[in-house]
Formats: sequence, structure tokens, C-alpha cells
Amino acid sequence: MNPLRGRQIVVSSEELKNYPTNEYQHREAMILNQQLYCQRCNALIIRQENVLPNGVFFCSECQEFGRIRSDSYLVSVRGQGGEKEERSVNFTWQGKLTQLQTHIAQQLQKNYQAKQSTLLWAVTGSGKTEMVFPVIYLVLLKGGRVCMTSPRIDVCRELYPRIVAAFQEEQVLLLYGNSKEKYRYSNLTICTTHQMLHFYQAFDLIIVDEIDAFPYEGNSVLQFALKNALNPHGRLIYLTATPPNHLLQEVQQTFAIEKSPLRFHQRPLIVPECIWYNHWEQASHSRFHFKKFHRMILELLKDNHVLVFCPSIQFMNRLAKQTQTYFIEGQVASVNSTDPLREEKVQKMREKKYQVLFSTTILERGVTFEDLSVIVMGANHPVYTKSALVQIAGRVDRKGEYRRGRVIFFHNQKTIGMRQACREIKEMNQLAKGWLSK
Repeated sequence: MNPLRGRQIVVSSEELKNYPTNEYQHREAMILNQQLYCQRCNALIIRQENVLPNGVFFCSECQEFGRIRSDSYLVSVRGQGGEKEERSVNFTWQGKLTQLQTHIAQQLQKNYQAKQSTLLWAVTGSGKTEMVFPVIYLVLLKGGRVCMTSPRIDVCRELYPRIVAAFQEEQVLLLYGNSKEKYRYSNLTICTTHQMLHFYQAFDLIIVDEIDAFPYEGNSVLQFALKNALNPHGRLIYLTATPPNHLLQEVQQTFAIEKSPLRFHQRPLIVPECIWYNHWEQASHSRFHFKKFHRMILELLKDNHVLVFCPSIQFMNRLAKQTQTYFIEGQVASVNSTDPLREEKVQKMREKKYQVLFSTTILERGVTFEDLSVIVMGANHPVYTKSALVQIAGRVDRKGEYRRGRVIFFHNQKTIGMRQACREIKEMNQLAKGWLSK
């Protein structure tokens, strides 16, 4: 099979002869439609800022994925969205769906067969991944190609072993910025949304997990790349626990919207406790202001390990250092997006090797820890949107036996985001009660 199948690559005009038109499709790297646009990322080229000495233009928006110039071409294999041949697929997942999960899974299959895309609005811990297994199986069975993508590397890493376990005979590919594995053709791909820039009309189904997460949310380049990677007859499934209003408005005419208010274990979402903490920002360097935080940590540790979210790396590092003085070495750690040991620390927290783990918002979604309580320091800080707070609260009581996990919002001002997050969690719990009473 052609190793470029499903991919688009940038080639110079001199290299174009190596890709005959009977097998490859050629597209100009940039198109002039009153203004100049990049065909890979759809960015507007500001000519005076993106011009080389020889008068050739380049795109600065997507140059981290390789230089693309106005005198180059995008090349892809022809006929990628044509007829499919059915094949046998071994579905090896050993779990069992609940009644609600089964209903949602069947709807996803029906929507796909009716050529309709779907937004699945499902609470954190509802088992979204397991609910999409049947539709993945259906598409693979029909000879199609599936991509599961997320804006977050951590989410992709967590999805990979679960997908592999469910489809053990498939050659699942995992791609992200510095992943060890290079591209190879696969019927089942897991990747970050940035990797979509390398695909063209490749997939029959693209499932976007955490579609409202940074950096995809509000990023027109990544949104264009996603649509570009979908073959003309393909369908989308958006997964989210916290859909922004603009997304709901955007899809209401063209997507089916399915709601799942119940967690897999059928316990309600944990409602946050909003606790006043005057001068919380001084807890990292004032022993007096640290006391309240320390008392809460000790209280929560009676039942669970504790994940502490902080609004900045600097504040987090200071607070973690202050906390460490009260614990045995190795029981307290911190993690952020630039930490080279990030993956290792997350795994250690899963293995319960830390009593307390401090984090920025990078762990607000896509990771699962058992026996956990959560503290948000300064929940009124602007970095904590309604969606972020709902996701953070959703880290608690995701799996395992109930351990009296708590969600603490420390604040010195009750923001709209905090109020909306608490209200949305309570509303979902009410919907869940209604489903359970059926």
C-alpha cells in the first residue's frame, strides 16, 4: 500500500514530477482568492510580513509542521474516499455497557449510518470512550478508516491503551508532536488535533474527544485541518462534558445531539464546595495564610489522595515547596506542561505514590485517578472558566468504590464561572435522577 495514503505532503515544483497525476492529486500550496491563503491551514498570508527575498511567500502559521511556500504544492494520494470493502474485525473489549450507554452507542451507530454527525454531551466519567467503541467497530467493519483525536497529549496517551485493548488485532497508530512512532498507514489512528494538518480526506469517521479544550477551542487553523482530514462522505463525532454555547449553536442544525447525564457507576457528580479563603494567593509564602490550606489537605487525606490545581506555575511551585516541608520526601510533587517528567508523574499519581500532586490546568481533563479529592486554589482566578471548573470537579469519583471524594473551590470572590459550573453540575445530576427513575 502507498505509504502516503491519507497524508498530504509539501513538495517543490521540481519534485512534483516524482508524483504522477494518475496516482497523486496536486494542489497549489497557496490560493489567491482576492487575498492569499495557505491551503494546509487556511491562514491568511500577510504578504509584507511573509515574503522571502526572492518574492516567494511563506506561511508562518503552520511552519512548525514544515515550511510551505507559494511556489510549492500539496500532494496526496488519489481516490481515498472511494468505495470500501467490508472486512472482518475482532472486537476484543471485555466490558459491558449500561442501559443508557447502550442507548447512546446505538444512536451513534444509527446517526453514522444515516450520514449524520453527532455531538455527544456526556458528563465526566460517563464512559464516553466505551460508548464510541460500537460505532468504531461498525466503520472498521465496513472497510472505513477511523481517527480519534484530542487537543491534549495526555488524553491521547490515555486513550491509546484502551483502544488497543478493544481492538487488539488492529494496528493502532498513536501520533503527537514528539511521539516515538512515525507515520504508517493504519485503519485506526489516535492523534492530537495538530496532527490533522498532515492528513487530507483520509478518514471516514473522526471522533474529537474534549472538543472544547485548549488549543482546539477557538483555533481556526485546527478546525480547518480537522475538516480537511475528513473524507467528503465522512462524519464527525464531538465528545465533551462542557460544550460552549457557540458550539451548541453551530451544530444544532446539522448534528444530532445526544446527552448522557449519568456516570458509568451511576453515582452523581460531586458538587463543589465553595469555601471563602481570604488572601489565598498569599498561602504560598505566608505561614499564617498557609494554615487553612494545610488543614484542608490533612482533612482530605483521611479518605483520599489530593490533587491541587493552581492558577500559575510560579504560585504552584511555591505552594508545593511550602507543603513539602510537612511531608516525607517523595509524597508531594508538582507537574506542568513544560515538565519533562510529566508523563512519569501522572503515572505515579495513578499508582498512588504521591499523597499530594500539584498541577496547573493541564490535568483538568482526560486523566483518571482513583481515591481522589480535589482542591482548586483561587477558583475565582480568570484562568478557571466554567468549563475548566466542571472538568476539574469531574476528576473526583470517576471510578472504583465511593471514597467520600470532595471538590473544594477556595476563593475570595464568587465568579460567574464558579456559579455556572456548580449550577451545570446540579442540573446534570437532576437529569441523571430522571433517567434512573425510568
